[in-house]
Amino acid sequence: MKLATLCYIVDEKQNATLMLHRVKKDNDYHRGKWNGLGGKFEPGESPEECAIREIKEECGLTTKNLILKGFITFPLFDGKEDWYVFLFTTTEFEGDLIISKEGDLAWIPNDKLLEINLWPGDKYFIPWLFEEKFFSAKFTYKNGEFIDYEVHFY
Repeated sequence: MKLATLCYIVDEKQNATLMLHRVKKDNDYHRGKWNGLGGKFEPGESPEECAIREIKEECGLTTKNLILKGFITFPLFDGKEDWYVFLFTTTEFEGDLIISKEGDLAWIPNDKLLEINLWPGDKYFIPWLFEEKFFSAKFTYKNGEFIDYEVHFY
C-alpha cells in the first residue's frame, strides 16, 4: 500500500493551474503524462505535511493553505500495490519556480487542462477539484489502461 498526495496549485489571476510534465526520468511510470504536484508520504507525515514538502521539492513554491478536495483509491495502480491519494488545491502560494528534477513545469489555462496528456481517469476528477464538494473515488487501471471508476460526493 502506498500513501501519496496530489496538489493542484491554481493561480486565480491567470486562471491557470501549475502542472508537471513528467519527461525527465527514464523509468518513470508516469513518463509523458501531466500531473499535479505530489508524491509518496515519508514516515510520520500527515497528508498536509507531505503535500507541502512535495510542492516545495518539485516546484520551489511554498504554501500553508491547502484545501482537501478528495481522496482516490487506485487498486494495483502500478500493477504491484494499491495507491491511496489525498487531493488538494491551493490558491495561496509564494516563491519562484525552480527547474524540477521530475519534469517540466507549466501554468496550464484551466479551460485547457483536459486537453493535455493526462491519465484517462484524471479527466474525470480534475473538474471535481473546482467544485464546492468533497469526493471519494476509486479509479481502476489494468496494465496502465483505464478500466472504470466510481465516486461519492459529500
